[in-house]
Amino acid sequence: MKKYNYTEKKDTRSGFGAGLLEAGRKDENVVALCADLVGSLKMEAFIKEFPERFTQVGIAEANMMGIAAGMTIGGKIPFTGTFANFSTGRVYDQIRQSIAYSDKNVKICASHAGLTLGEDGATHQILEDIGMMKMLPGMVVINPCDYNQTKAATMAIAAYNGPVYLRFGRPVVPIFTDPDQKFEIGKAWMVNEGTDVSIFATGHLVWEAIQAAEQLETLGISAEVINIHTIKPLDEEAVLKSVAKTRCVVSAEEHNRFGGLGDSIAQLLVQHDPVPMEFVAVNDSFGESGKPDQLMKKYGLDAEHIVKAARAVMQKKK
Repeated sequence: MKKYNYTEKKDTRSGFGAGLLEAGRKDENVVALCADLVGSLKMEAFIKEFPERFTQVGIAEANMMGIAAGMTIGGKIPFTGTFANFSTGRVYDQIRQSIAYSDKNVKICASHAGLTLGEDGATHQILEDIGMMKMLPGMVVINPCDYNQTKAATMAIAAYNGPVYLRFGRPVVPIFTDPDQKFEIGKAWMVNEGTDVSIFATGHLVWEAIQAAEQLETLGISAEVINIHTIKPLDEEAVLKSVAKTRCVVSAEEHNRFGGLGDSIAQLLVQHDPVPMEFVAVNDSFGESGKPDQLMKKYGLDAEHIVKAARAVMQKKK
């Protein structure tokens, strides 16, 4: 088993800010819009270098989506920025009608996703956004795992023609992926190969899955860990290849168990290769106010619960 270490922790939203700046340097058509949350979205560097390519919309998220859709008609590549709750739930009609239905080249960039928004509580946290966005025809849904991968994903979606939902978070998390990585939309990343159980993780849960695999190794269990950074389109080949070997599955995500990554994998397996499966996700509830690490533990989104799920699903396989 390959061991992953880190020397630094950083928030994935900072990876977005760094990626946006680099994307802007590479393509003069990249523009940015924000709904009064420049600091939270780490857009300052882009604004400083390209002030003429930034629009501060204010607390008017629905207008921001409409403006962004209009900008694409003139060849611009707009990146919208606000909290994940306000990037999806508050403006779903505008995204559906003006962006997805019209196949506009808008990049919907959503920070502070999931429980790890923390103390702001359930009204600002969102655990339904992946499901909402993946149901829109033609919408790409990406949920990277650390600073480096978020930076690479931000640069990659600038070169992709079509609507994209990019999801990232507020807390500092370990940086463990390659700083010079090539991000391929729709291509899963094999973190560690294994033979006994497949763990498909996304976002902040990838690091937890790595820790869980190390704990499982001490129990004599060989866990295969795969980072599903692109939830739609799902890398079906990678999923089916892994499952053909291990014959049981755990999905892990900072999202409601209904509508997220686990649902996509389960649907694929039912159609092609049904095997036992366990879900590490929030179980049909809203979040609450608290420290991010405390919330992750309370709602079962940590290495300990991934280990429990892996052992449980292996029993089902037997």
